[in-house]
Amino acid sequence: MTTMKNNMFPPGLVNNLQDVLSKKGANKNEQKQQKDDDSTETSTSSSSTAGNENDSSKPVVLVTNGEGVDSLGLVYLVQALVGLGLYNVNVCAPHSDKSASGHSLTVRETITVTQAEIEGATAYEVTGTTVDCVSLALSGALFSWTKPLLVISGINRGSSCGHHMFHSGVIAGAREALISGVPSLSISLNWKREESQESDFKDAVAVSLPLINAALRDIEKGVFPKSCFLSIEIPTSPKANKGFKLTKQSMWRSTPCWQAVPANRNPSAPHFMGNQQSLGLQLAQLGRDASAAGAARRGTTPRKNEEVESVGAAKSDNKAKKYFRLEFLDKEREATDDELDFKALGNGFIAVTPVSVSLQLESDIQTAASSWISGVLSGGAEE
Repeated sequence: MTTMKNNMFPPGLVNNLQDVLSKKGANKNEQKQQKDDDSTETSTSSSSTAGNENDSSKPVVLVTNGEGVDSLGLVYLVQALVGLGLYNVNVCAPHSDKSASGHSLTVRETITVTQAEIEGATAYEVTGTTVDCVSLALSGALFSWTKPLLVISGINRGSSCGHHMFHSGVIAGAREALISGVPSLSISLNWKREESQESDFKDAVAVSLPLINAALRDIEKGVFPKSCFLSIEIPTSPKANKGFKLTKQSMWRSTPCWQAVPANRNPSAPHFMGNQQSLGLQLAQLGRDASAAGAARRGTTPRKNEEVESVGAAKSDNKAKKYFRLEFLDKEREATDDELDFKALGNGFIAVTPVSVSLQLESDIQTAASSWISGVLSGGAEE
């Protein structure tokens, strides 16, 4: 509040000026509040309008992934789908990276769902796994629909070939959709730290769109394979790909390497104490010292202090603990069948692998998926 020095003006004038200034400030605050309210209302209205833009004549496409709602692979994919103007694009993706969560569900815990801002799409971020996201989205509890035309899980940073399918979050998202009776695709980019760059995700989207459009077209016609989903693996340099190749799941896996972590480098070690914990103990000790000093000054015997455990203090159970960290190492890939996923991917092809819910792909499912993919790759995806 603005004030006036009373020794410079008559008291009556001072009071009048203060009253005027006070009212002026109140008016400004009211105007600002009104402006903020109008802005909030406009924003809310725009957000509501964006959320209600779904055209019932357009098919619904659900997008999820394993790396989080803000990951570039998902963002670029959604932007491209929205830009086509052919689909109602909905997003339900993890709040944080769940790329190695496999097919895990969150049980006996409450998850939080928050609206996310992705232009042109109705989007939510979830404090759960990729499977949580797909299961919730298809339940009817979150969206007004219960069955989209297609679920797309991706685009993931890193290959999901071979045994990686079993712990891959992006694969699990597509698998959960298939279990729920909804056609699905999973898409991964064979990201390499030394070679890849962010623009590769845009290129990965561009090379994926023909297959996505073909899938949507044939789902509506009723000729898309119903007993499997398709895992699409995009090579490290998407623009330089050699075309699509129908592949089979391999048994290849990276080598798991568990590294021992010294206790003094592990934040969860018993003797480790963060700044807040250390400060808590120091304050507790200062309190005890102050009590003792006060009692000494008063010439009385200090009362015995009860040992109170500080909230932030680390408590050791005196049990020996060891700490480990898992890393995966790429191992030498032997020259094998060219139709295996990792082999085709390494040779620069976009590997398309039909994946069933069962561990072994039945011959009739393999035949149906192979026939559809062959038809699309022979020119159907261009239509």
